[in-house]
Amino acid sequence: MFRWFFRILLLVLLAVGALILAYRFVTPVSTLMVGRWITGKSVERTYVPLSRMSPHLAAAVIASEDARFCLHHGVDWDALNGVIKKAGKRGPSRGASTIPMQTAKNLFLWPGRSVVRKGLEIPLALAIDTAWPKRRLLEVYLNIAEWGDGIFGAEAAARSYFKKSAHDLTLPEAALLATALPNPHLRDPGQPHRRHAALARNLMRRVEQGGVPLECVE
Repeated sequence: MFRWFFRILLLVLLAVGALILAYRFVTPVSTLMVGRWITGKSVERTYVPLSRMSPHLAAAVIASEDARFCLHHGVDWDALNGVIKKAGKRGPSRGASTIPMQTAKNLFLWPGRSVVRKGLEIPLALAIDTAWPKRRLLEVYLNIAEWGDGIFGAEAAARSYFKKSAHDLTLPEAALLATALPNPHLRDPGQPHRRHAALARNLMRRVEQGGVPLECVE
């Protein structure tokens, strides 16, 4: 039993490692997309390179989701330790997930919070951040992020909510998309509720003021 378990585990690790290396060069597919296809649901996604996305979107997403994206190597250990220290009896109220961690979850794992998933997410994020340049990592994330029911990636989101290409997004539109990411099924960038609009305005001010390193994706 132990021998078979070890063999299966080794095969899984080799398969994941091969996919990480392949996804540096080929178009990736997330587990959420695969799940929708298996259940017969639609998937709306048009993969576009980062060069064909508005720089406002890259700046807004980094500022909103992972301000230290250019400074860490997959995991923001300081933020993670802070979340663990502040965790109550029910566990952490937030996950301190970086863009590499969210990319690892979307590509290989499942939604929802659990200690097991987080335990797998961290080494996967470290591996992805090591294997890919930061610019590729952000590009993949922006092409697999879910922005609504069956809407994946920046291009599909921009066309669905603003009737334009991701290349032509303005800063206000980019801020609305970025602040929708934590809860894409309840936050509609095309018709934001009051709190969503306020979050987007605050994010716009942060982006305009600078202070968030972006050199690694420029």
